[in-house]
Amino acid sequence: MALSRIVRVCCQQHMRTGRFTLATGRSVDLQPKWCEIRQISFSSVMSDKLATAKAVQKHDWNRAVSEAEKIVGYPTSFLSLRWLLSDEIANVALHLRKLVGSNHPLLKTAKTLVYNDKNQRAWGLIVLLISKAAGHAPSIPEMEQDKSAGVLHSQRALAEVTEMIRTSHLIHQGMINLQAMDDAGNNLSGDSETIFGNKMALLGGDYLLANACNQVANLRNQDLNMLISSAYRDLAESNFIGDRDEQNHPLPSKPESTVKGHSSPDCSIEDLCFGDLQDNTQPMSVEKTVGNPEKEWSLRHVLGGGSLLGKSCQGALMLAGLPEELQTQGYLFGKHLSLAWQACIDLQPFLLSTLPMDAQFSLVSAPVLFHLEYDPSIYELIERGRTSVDNIDYQQLHQAIGTGPGLEKTKNLVKKHSHAAMQVLDRLQPSDARTALQNIILAMQEL
Repeated sequence: MALSRIVRVCCQQHMRTGRFTLATGRSVDLQPKWCEIRQISFSSVMSDKLATAKAVQKHDWNRAVSEAEKIVGYPTSFLSLRWLLSDEIANVALHLRKLVGSNHPLLKTAKTLVYNDKNQRAWGLIVLLISKAAGHAPSIPEMEQDKSAGVLHSQRALAEVTEMIRTSHLIHQGMINLQAMDDAGNNLSGDSETIFGNKMALLGGDYLLANACNQVANLRNQDLNMLISSAYRDLAESNFIGDRDEQNHPLPSKPESTVKGHSSPDCSIEDLCFGDLQDNTQPMSVEKTVGNPEKEWSLRHVLGGGSLLGKSCQGALMLAGLPEELQTQGYLFGKHLSLAWQACIDLQPFLLSTLPMDAQFSLVSAPVLFHLEYDPSIYELIERGRTSVDNIDYQQLHQAIGTGPGLEKTKNLVKKHSHAAMQVLDRLQPSDARTALQNIILAMQEL
């Protein structure tokens, strides 16, 4: 008799009687041991299930994005295969090799885009997810629909436009001011790596922006064209809010009060509207924002990115033929999601007990602005950076901010804007796309 059959027969005999007989004729009772084995096995299974449940409860960023990409077909970053194989992008990549070793900011931007840094928001993916979650009007022709992904072909084109505009803005921001403002435009002859890097940043960003404009025009929707054009205008205006250093990096406004311990109350969601709910194609109102840390921070980042994501979500619902009221909700979703995302990014350097050597952080991030109102004396540390950021003691600034209320108030920003974005999703019908968006919002807070 084969060994496997012997074992099977013995097990069957045991299950009936709790005993089985060996070849020697001796009867053996294994019930106690069998029960012990079953208990151990059951305990092990339960432990595995609990471990799995805990793993599911923890919202992993990479997993949330990966699952979301499967829902809408494929990633929408402009670094898709068709872009990487284009002659223009190939030429840009070849010229970038000349900058290796020059420490030009364009190299850092390129590395961030290639490796898909989680701090760089997957806005194209968000546009496709909200498109699928909201659905489309029955009047949309079938030829316009990508039924396998549940979105329209025009919505996918808009998602790529969003990525291209965002990327062109990042590349343009990587330019270096070669001279002080008093001597700007003089003696720029030569072929230095810095000048070459600026040329690549300018032309590369313009190339992407030109393609984005061409793709929007091909959609043949005048209202959408005006909406996306106003979003790029907002990106440009974001560079003219508040003070700037000689390299055009933003600086916080000087505190109006010098009394330590002052902290303004949190703003309501209604307080953070800058005329964009009445007509968001018009320039936003900047009155009474500078000096209030939350309003100033919100305005900077609505102009600097929230407007683009919000208007792209709004445009996607416009292409779907949905009512204007729902389109407005799409704008609010993108705007609040972007602000929650930015608050999470602003928090990251201050979650460390000590700042790594040579590390820097944005001087207009939410923790800095909140702490500056609470303790105006740290403005002296920031003013040293007007000519060069190398003059700022980031270690000292990091330590001071870690002892104030700025971190807690920034965490409240994350909760406030995440909740506002979730409220918009609650208005949509349950779907895998809506669940994916909710998972992204939850995972974002664990970055």
